[in-house]
Amino acid sequence: MALNYIWIFFFISAFITALVKLIFFGDIDVFPNMVASTFETSKLAFDISIGLTGALSLWLGILKIGEKGGIIKIFSRLIAPLFSKLFPELPDKHPAFGSIVMNIAANMLGLDNAATPMGLKAMEQMQDVNPKKNTASNAQIMFLVLNTSGLTIIPISIMVYRAELGAADPSDIFIPIMLATYFSTMAGLIAVSIFQKINLFNKTILSYLGGLTLFIVGLIYWLSGLPKEEVQQISRLASNIILMSIIVLFITLAFIRKVNVYEAFIEGAKDGFKIAVKIIPYLVAILVSIAVFRAAGAMDYLINGIIFVFDSVGINTDFVQALPTALMKPLSGSGARGMLMDLMKTEGADSFASRVASTVQGATDTTFYVIAVYFGAVGIKNTRYAVTAGLIADFTGIIAAILIAYLFFH
Repeated sequence: MALNYIWIFFFISAFITALVKLIFFGDIDVFPNMVASTFETSKLAFDISIGLTGALSLWLGILKIGEKGGIIKIFSRLIAPLFSKLFPELPDKHPAFGSIVMNIAANMLGLDNAATPMGLKAMEQMQDVNPKKNTASNAQIMFLVLNTSGLTIIPISIMVYRAELGAADPSDIFIPIMLATYFSTMAGLIAVSIFQKINLFNKTILSYLGGLTLFIVGLIYWLSGLPKEEVQQISRLASNIILMSIIVLFITLAFIRKVNVYEAFIEGAKDGFKIAVKIIPYLVAILVSIAVFRAAGAMDYLINGIIFVFDSVGINTDFVQALPTALMKPLSGSGARGMLMDLMKTEGADSFASRVASTVQGATDTTFYVIAVYFGAVGIKNTRYAVTAGLIADFTGIIAAILIAYLFFH
């Protein structure tokens, strides 16, 4: 629904802007440019979608190997003690715990196809012990916010987009995204814990979150003292070592469990083509609307207005072109993806703004969409503070993404 209104806004505001430019400034090229942009961009959207097939097939095949090799169960065991403390109102050994940790583990690994069914199952299991069936329970809200915070280890889709649009090293945003999504998740978790009066100083919670926080803070402190070129070199090397290690780990685990690694890869890779074809109409719709908005000059007015505001208070404005992606992300995943790809097309995949937008894209999930799907699946109408906590996570993730991008790339 949000994307529907956004799509309408782009076309109507572009048309009004073009009329103003034609009537008051005599710009006779504005309407021909708008129409030409629709044909050019629709072809570009198709080319991009088909171009994504190879990389998507590769990584979905690798992830299928990991899934069959038992990596989700390993992650589930690692995070289960923490989750038992974050969901105190769920009865001990309730079946929802298994679905929750499996969902979060799958999301962390970028296994969307596995994560969603597990997430819906978790919501149904929590709904069984929810005393008010049309009102979100504490456990359901905590689960939703952890999902919307977008905690991920392998940002596959963003690396694939960057590769398709010509990035020299598509994985150079790997570590920045991991850092930004950590802050987003922590903000969401803390916000919900305050609402629910969960004791974050519990020994188990503190050992998990405190230890991870010390590591993240120490890493940022160390990197902040290095020259920018050295930070980028370390990030590039570490990112690629981690990614290759993940591939080898997944294959090794599958081999140990006597999984037919080749067949598992083929099974997962087949989904790459299906997804690439599936997103064509969505990508055409959003990229064409953005192209019309840009061709009319409305995007320039929006960006220049934001730059003026930040300039007036003395803030560096190099990140501003990434803000449309950031503002779109909580509302629409496909809309934010379109904004990101439009930015990389116009400014270059390795421009600072594109790297900021890529980091933002990976830092959070689509809050309103996730809430609509998961709560809608079990008939919950009163979401209480779920949206508030989700948007706190989004805002924190966006700010963290911008600051971390300055640390790594500016």
